[in-house]
Amino acid sequence: MFNRAAKRRVEVPAVAAEKVLYGLMAEFDDADELLAAATKTRDAGYKKIEAYSPIPIHGLDEAVGYKGTRLPWLIFLAGVFGATFTFLFQTWVNMSAYPINVGGRPLFSWQGFVPVTFEGMVLAAGLTAVFGMILFNGLPEPYHPVFNAPNFERCSTDRFFLCVEAKDAQFEEKRVREFLSGLGALSVSRVDE
Repeated sequence: MFNRAAKRRVEVPAVAAEKVLYGLMAEFDDADELLAAATKTRDAGYKKIEAYSPIPIHGLDEAVGYKGTRLPWLIFLAGVFGATFTFLFQTWVNMSAYPINVGGRPLFSWQGFVPVTFEGMVLAAGLTAVFGMILFNGLPEPYHPVFNAPNFERCSTDRFFLCVEAKDAQFEEKRVREFLSGLGALSVSRVDE
């Protein structure tokens, strides 16, 4: 005889995935408030902070502790390399690889190498600028946790935001929330990964 066991469906209770805290986001009404808050936050010892603004604010990069990038140096070095390479390549081609005497001119006629040397410099520097910017900015980045912050879509129009990341050594959620509220923020919200 053939005995069939009835298949039973076993219900497993769904465990809510624990949300990982990215940081706390403070919302401000104008640029001066954001600049003052960023300065006070940096002076309080927080290192992992980031400001978001719809307009450039003079002094904001210093207030959040932005140290700059080495990209300008890489662009300069790439330009020097491009110019040197194209000049030496033209010299090698004209003197060794394919020497042609045209109208009695010397094989090493550096004046004729200047336009190509300049273009080689511009090409190398331009490509380094584009791909270096993409690399150093971590692009493409289609998703970032701050996109989940309430009202963050207004960052591109009329609101200013300051985020203290949970990776900061001094980060303690309750204390940071009280600190940001004391800076005059319109609201302080939790941002999850």
